[in-house]
Amino acid sequence: MDITIYHNTRCGTSRTTLALIRNTGVEPNIIEYLHNPPSREELTAIIEKAGISVRDAVRQKETLFKELGLDDPAVSDDRLLDAMIEYPILINRPFVITPKGARLCRPSELVLDILPLPQKGAVNRDDGTPLIDALGQKVTQA
Repeated sequence: MDITIYHNTRCGTSRTTLALIRNTGVEPNIIEYLHNPPSREELTAIIEKAGISVRDAVRQKETLFKELGLDDPAVSDDRLLDAMIEYPILINRPFVITPKGARLCRPSELVLDILPLPQKGAVNRDDGTPLIDALGQKVTQA
């Protein structure tokens, strides 16, 4: 099973997404993109496959985003891509690619739409909140 996650080990959402992938019984290809960033061509392809805009792929909560003036709506997609390549911390995460498609998995459970196999057991969010129950079903929050 070919599944790839662009992962940041310090990100709770990324860790929860990785747990959901592993809960299907698959060990994904893990790319720690801060240490092994995608090329501009790879990043562009991931964004296109995920069906989102370049601006949506930028981590706008990162301090560097504002410091570089990227919060100006007039900043072009090319400039945003340049910034993400130069400063990989600006790449929003986690991106997951499976045979069923690609997603920016914010929130983590968006990965469920593209996982080819079902959940096998319980998974909690990184903060301990139940996400998947012991039967592999998504927990609905009241």
